[in-house]
Amino acid sequence: MQNEPSPLFKQGISARVKLIVFVVAAFILMLCDARFKVLGNVRTVINTVLYPFQQVAILPADFVDSVQELFRTGDDLQGEIDQLRKKALDDAPVIQKSAQLEQENAQLRELLGLKRRMSLQTLGAEILYDVHSHFISKIVINRGSSDGVLVGQAVIDENGVIGQVSNVWLATSEVTLLTDRSQAIPVLNTRTGERTVATGEGNSGYLRLRFVPATADIQEGDRLVTSGIDGVYPAGTAVAVISKVIPATAEVEGKVLCTPLGGVDRGKHVLVMLTDTSDYPEKPPMEQKRKKGELPQQQPKEEGAQ
Repeated sequence: MQNEPSPLFKQGISARVKLIVFVVAAFILMLCDARFKVLGNVRTVINTVLYPFQQVAILPADFVDSVQELFRTGDDLQGEIDQLRKKALDDAPVIQKSAQLEQENAQLRELLGLKRRMSLQTLGAEILYDVHSHFISKIVINRGSSDGVLVGQAVIDENGVIGQVSNVWLATSEVTLLTDRSQAIPVLNTRTGERTVATGEGNSGYLRLRFVPATADIQEGDRLVTSGIDGVYPAGTAVAVISKVIPATAEVEGKVLCTPLGGVDRGKHVLVMLTDTSDYPEKPPMEQKRKKGELPQQQPKEEGAQ
C-alpha cells in the first residue's frame, strides 16, 4: 500500500527543515551583530521609518491626558498655585544663599588665577516611552542627531541625574537609566567628602555603592552627587540618597543601597547636556578601568559594605 502523497499534494521542503534553517540563520545574524555590529545601519533605518508610526501610536494617550487636564477644577489649580507660591517663599533664602556662594566662589577663582568654567548647554526633551524589564532600564526621548544629541551625553531632570544617552537616531534617542545594571557613576558623599562608585540594581530601582571600605562613615540619608572624575557627568549634580545600609556578617553580604533623586516616573520632560563626547570611551569609564586592572575585580573579603 502506497503511503506517500500524490504529486499534487507535495509541499517541497518540510516545515521542520525550514525551522532549522531559520533558527541557524537567526543565530548567525545575532552573532554577527554582537561581534561586528553589522546591523547598526539597519536599526537606524528601521527606527527612522517607524518614527511617524510611534508618534501616531502616542496620540491616543496624549488625547486622554488633554481631556483629563480639561476636567481639572479651578479649586485644584488654585491649590497648586498656593503650594508653588509657598515653595517659592521657602526656597528664597536657599536661592539667595546659593547666589552669594557662587559670587564668592567666582572671586576665589579669580584670585587663584583659575579660568571661570563656562556654563553647559542643555537641550529640552520629552519622554516618548520607556523600556523596562528585569534586565534593562531605558527610555526613548524625542531628540536625536538632528538636534545635536550624541552618544554618551548625560540626561538630567529638575531633581538630579537620570542616565546617559546610549543610542542616537535621526529624531529620537535611547537613554540608559542609572538603575540599569550596565551603568556606573562616580559619586561623592556631600557629608563626608568620600568618593565611591554607584551602579544600577536593575528592576529594583535602587543604586548600589561599590568599593566601600568597612570603616567608611556612611549613614542613611546621606546625599550623593556626581564627583566629576569620569568626565561624563558634571561635578556636583544630585544623584541619590542613601536609603539602606546593611552591615556585612558571616552569613550576609554587606550592601549600601541608594534611592535615585532623578526619576522618569515624576514627569515627561528631561534635559540633555550637550557636551562633546567624541573622546569618551565606548564602554563606561569604571568598566574600562576595571578591565585594565586599575580597579579591583571584586570586593575584598575584609571590606564589610559594598
